[in-house]
Amino acid sequence: MRVPLLVFLFLFLIGNAQDPFRFQGEVDAISKKYGTLWDSSKETIVFTGSSSIRMWDDLQQRFPGQQIVNSAFGGSQASDLLAYSNELILHFNPKKVFLYEGDNDLANKKRVKLILADLQKIIDTIKHGNRSTHIVLIAAKPSPARWHLRHKYKRLNRGMEKLTQDNTTVEFANIWDVMLVGRKPMPDIFIADGLHMNTKGYDLWYAVLKNYIN
Repeated sequence: MRVPLLVFLFLFLIGNAQDPFRFQGEVDAISKKYGTLWDSSKETIVFTGSSSIRMWDDLQQRFPGQQIVNSAFGGSQASDLLAYSNELILHFNPKKVFLYEGDNDLANKKRVKLILADLQKIIDTIKHGNRSTHIVLIAAKPSPARWHLRHKYKRLNRGMEKLTQDNTTVEFANIWDVMLVGRKPMPDIFIADGLHMNTKGYDLWYAVLKNYIN
C-alpha cells in the first residue's frame, strides 16, 4: 500500500522536528546558478553542508584544476541536507563530496546519536547513487560562539571518524585541531559573530582539505 504524500511529509516533520521545505528558495537558487555554470561533461567535486561551506566563496580559485560545486545552504542541519540530497549532491554525479554538517544540529540541541544517524543516511544515499563516489566528512569546527558545546562537538567528531572506519571511500578530515591555539579556538580566524570564519580560517581549512582532493 502506498503511503499518501501528505502522510509521508507529516511523518518526516515529526521525526525531524523541522520543516524540510524551509530552504526551498535557497536550494532553487543554487540549482539555477549551477544550471549555467556546471559542465556535466567534466568530473565534479561537491562541497556542501551549512554556512561554513556556503561562505567559502573562493573554493573554485583554491582548486583551479577541479570543477567545484558549492551547494551549501546557511542554517542547514544534516536532516535538511538529507532531504535535498538529490538536488544538491546526486544531480552533479560527483566523484567526491566534502560534507560539513552537525554544527547547527548541536546548536539546536540535537543529540549526537541522531546527527550521526542522519549523516549515515546521507552517506548511504550518495553510495546508492554511485558507489564509487568518495566522501569526506569535515569535522565540526571549534568556535568562540559555541565553545560551551565543545564536549558535544568532540563526541560528534569522534562519532564521525568512526563512521569512516572500514570504508576506503569515506574519510574524516580533522580541521578541529588546526583551529586551536592552546586549548581554545584561535581568536583571529573568525568574523565578528565568533562563529563564521575569515580568510585566515579558510586558509587553515584549505591546508587540511587539499590533501583529500586527489
